[in-house]
Amino acid sequence: MVRIPLKGCDLNKCFIPSGVEGLDSVLGGGFPSKSLIVLAGCPGVGKTVFSAHFLYHGCVDYGDKGVYVSFAESREAFYENMESFGYNFKKLESEGKFRFLDLFTVKEEGIPAVVEHILKEVADFGAKRLVIDSFTALAQAFREPHEKRVFLHTVLGKICRLQGCTTLLISEKPCEAENNGVNFSVEDFVADGIIHLKRGYLAHRLIRELEVFKMRGAQILETKLFFTLKNGFRAFSSFKAKTVSSPKRFQPQPDAPGFYSTGSPDMDEMLNGGYPRGAPVLIEIDENISMLQYHLIVVPTALNFITQGRGVIIIPSAGIDYRIVGRRAEEAGLTSNEVNNLLRLCVKDHPGIKLEPYVVAFKGVNILEDYAAYLEVERELMEKTGQPILRITGVDMLIDNYGARGTISILKVDATKIRETGGLGIMLLKPGYPKLAKILGSIAEVHVKIIREHGKVLVYGVKPRTNLHILEMDTSKGYALPKLTMIM
Repeated sequence: MVRIPLKGCDLNKCFIPSGVEGLDSVLGGGFPSKSLIVLAGCPGVGKTVFSAHFLYHGCVDYGDKGVYVSFAESREAFYENMESFGYNFKKLESEGKFRFLDLFTVKEEGIPAVVEHILKEVADFGAKRLVIDSFTALAQAFREPHEKRVFLHTVLGKICRLQGCTTLLISEKPCEAENNGVNFSVEDFVADGIIHLKRGYLAHRLIRELEVFKMRGAQILETKLFFTLKNGFRAFSSFKAKTVSSPKRFQPQPDAPGFYSTGSPDMDEMLNGGYPRGAPVLIEIDENISMLQYHLIVVPTALNFITQGRGVIIIPSAGIDYRIVGRRAEEAGLTSNEVNNLLRLCVKDHPGIKLEPYVVAFKGVNILEDYAAYLEVERELMEKTGQPILRITGVDMLIDNYGARGTISILKVDATKIRETGGLGIMLLKPGYPKLAKILGSIAEVHVKIIREHGKVLVYGVKPRTNLHILEMDTSKGYALPKLTMIM
């Protein structure tokens, strides 16, 4: 993101944070100060929640007094609805930080009276943030077409510029516009910025999208963000890898009755407890998903098993350097004794392979012979620990060595074995095998997909069915965990 400072402007003072996490980062700090921003979208998409977030966090986090002008909703209804999102405007009003103006009846008195009333309230209160909800409702009272432009220029000149009040102007758009593009109106041309909120479907699940059409003073490099209304308004920029500044040992997550924890509290919540005991699991990985991104989902489960004294057998996906498994264990603070005793990494034998204590080499020719040897490795681990084990299998590696038919046959047999022993088996399936995905999906008790759209990584459950969740990287505990936020 490149900010172009306005002439004679201190960058830190010329932009006012929206308070929307994710949006401010791609805008380089927020909205231009003293600007008029049009917030457009069809009814029910989240415009009021966005606006409330802008005002609430302005009051709480930045000490900016705010005014909400409503031409449709009563004070009581607004307060009650916004409280469900965590915004306590009644408290802010009692503290002298917020005002709600119900101008539903005032607009009948004519536009001059409306403008005068808003100007007086903003000036008397010393507001730095203003929301007008909505311009579409107000426009119904305009008698002449030119009154729209007069009102907008008055707001822009006397409220935004003269009184230094950054203003959000809500504009209702027909729902058909979400599919047919946005038809720009007079308010869009006058405004300093335009943000369009849209609602649609991805993978037959609800998706919410925010698009920045223009923003004065900003070179916008990322115009489309996903957002959610869960616990308030939050937008998401593209996935960003994070470094662990102060590494710590992985702390195991407790298992719920009848489940194995995924090792991630967020993943456990998404799957209503984790992975069922004795369950074959399919994790389907879409194209453009990096190793780091799907490892965020898979690695915590392996760490959770090992740190609880359980065995783990891994067949890495094709093209993955098997030594990275050892590095992941080291990054999570596992001891060499834990790795050597509880981890078994199955690789194809080849000249020059370095057989660490946890590495087991297979010929990769006869699938039945290799599977018999694999079961012997499992038996030894179960005898050593007295507990069921976790299998993680890169399906494409099996296909490369044994072909699709042999792979399907042995995975069906292995699914039965997993159920019999009460263990857990995770199959990792990369792109290029659509028919295999259907077959393995029918075998699996849990089916999770990881996909990518507009640079954002999304995770969702096919079985059990879940909403879309945005994947981010959380390193706050001293190791990498998935941070999942549901889109709703």
